[in-house]
Amino acid sequence: MIARLKGTLVEKTPQEAVIDVGGVGYRVYITLNCYDALPPPGGEVEMVTVTIAREDALHIYGFANREERGMFKKLITVSRIGPKLACVILSGTKAGALKQAILSQDKAGFSRIPGVGPKTAERLIMELKDKFADEKAGEALTGNEKDAADAVAALLNLGYKNVDAQRAVSEAARETGSTGSAELAELIRKSLKILST
Repeated sequence: MIARLKGTLVEKTPQEAVIDVGGVGYRVYITLNCYDALPPPGGEVEMVTVTIAREDALHIYGFANREERGMFKKLITVSRIGPKLACVILSGTKAGALKQAILSQDKAGFSRIPGVGPKTAERLIMELKDKFADEKAGEALTGNEKDAADAVAALLNLGYKNVDAQRAVSEAARETGSTGSAELAELIRKSLKILST
């Protein structure tokens, strides 16, 4: 799938842009933050993207930065929030501010975002607060040990609870006695073995 586009901006509106990459014009749905970051038509542009394939179409969504793209990916996991509504939500606020509103469960803060009513705000908070809390806890657990952080993230992605992932990775790290990058796969394997016992 297309994760990044680099080329010449042919045209732009607040909802979409066309980027010429090697003679092929890609239509990209964008957020207002992305629109603000784009140069005038004719300028060179590099954009991070998400490609979503449907039965009848292939859509590309573009973002101002990786943080916004990451938030988009989380938003579309929430029930009844599709890509277009996710773009509307991200057009009404910055990704960092949205994350903070979710973590602090600030339902009133969502009222300023077009397209987000009380029920949608509640769904966003309920379905995303644990994902962000797990990320934060995983970072706190490992400090500067990148491999341990990556191992915890891998276990969380496999569906394990944060507390169990932390325990297993800590125990596996003590057994291996190493945090070199070559040991990441081994650290994950040992963690999974601990979780299965």
